[in-house]
Amino acid sequence: MRRLYRKIYLTIVASLVLVVAFAGAFWRFTAGGPSAAQVFDVAGELVTTALPPADEPDAAQQQALERLGERLGMSLALFDPGRHRIAAFGRPLPAPPRWREDGGWLPGAGGPAWSIPLPDGRWLVAGAAGRHRHPALGLVLLLGMVALVVAVCAFPVVRGLTRRLERLQAGVETLGAGNLSARVKVEGRDEVAQLAASFNRAAQRIEELVTAHRLLLANASHELRTPLARLRLGIELMQSRGEAKYKADVERDIAELDSLIDEILLASRLEASPVLAARENVDLLALVAEECAHYDACTLDGEPLTLAGDPRLLRRLVRNLLENARRHGRPPIVVSLRRDGAQAVLSVSDAGPGVPPEERERVFAPFHRLAGETRGAGLGLALVRQIARLHGGEAQLAPAPGRPSTFRVALPLGRES
Repeated sequence: MRRLYRKIYLTIVASLVLVVAFAGAFWRFTAGGPSAAQVFDVAGELVTTALPPADEPDAAQQQALERLGERLGMSLALFDPGRHRIAAFGRPLPAPPRWREDGGWLPGAGGPAWSIPLPDGRWLVAGAAGRHRHPALGLVLLLGMVALVVAVCAFPVVRGLTRRLERLQAGVETLGAGNLSARVKVEGRDEVAQLAASFNRAAQRIEELVTAHRLLLANASHELRTPLARLRLGIELMQSRGEAKYKADVERDIAELDSLIDEILLASRLEASPVLAARENVDLLALVAEECAHYDACTLDGEPLTLAGDPRLLRRLVRNLLENARRHGRPPIVVSLRRDGAQAVLSVSDAGPGVPPEERERVFAPFHRLAGETRGAGLGLALVRQIARLHGGEAQLAPAPGRPSTFRVALPLGRES
């Protein structure tokens, strides 16, 4: 994964490298001329020819300096070897410092100036006629160029980042507005791309949960009507006739309603919790034996196995398989528990005709019942698969020779098995 902070950091570093390379190239191709000392020496020789000798009166030197200043359009000042002013033209210019022996730049309040040593020991200071740009302006221009290069190089990175964030924000707002199918495009391999992928996974999970809850609510409301209608009828018959047999029917309907509500709530809770809250070592053979003891014509053949899981959910898984065999199949019920590599394989079969091939996956869907079947709400096998997958396993219909109605559950074993 490409880290976003590295991308931004490398963009800035690359921009600075470009500035340095440009400056180096500029210096390389413009540094082939004479040195500054040579330039000032040549300038001193040329200026000496335009000025009177050093022993001439100051008035003559003033006149010559004024003529030279007017021709050059510059401010000039002439100093003797002791740095005393002899003549001046234009704006005031500073005297060369006594420690300076060669020409160079001189700072001043009115702008920069340049001192030029003359062969006879005099000094000429030249500057712009008016206020000149401050020397710091060059540094400002250089920094401005650096800022411009950084801005130009960083803009594509920053704009690409903000554009992806804007699309992500639009996706969040669309999802919040109720469009559960909203997804965002995953671009790149950095933190923003990871965030977009996480958003898509969360949106898909939310859509699945809401769809499942809507389906659960719709089917639950339909399934609850039947036992409620029977209860209402049974109570009315008890009140009108007072016969004891209706009391048993009412109690049976209440038990069926209670079981249905329990299965609906459990299915909803398992759908909302993709991982187990807690695990503990479970003796699977003992658990299966306890459940088989509640059913007639049920035989168990197995070996001791231990796995890490929720004992209440595993008990519900075994009970639903046995109840499905009792309710929809024919005795005898045969239960087998065996180790298959790193898995515990639980098989529950009965002598029934089995499930048609086209229905073998549908029987695990919530509220699905085979054609003509009126018993049960169609949640038992759905809960079996949910619990198996919650434990990292799988449940499926696996017909065996002579036993077409065989359900097989594979669960990963614990380390102590």
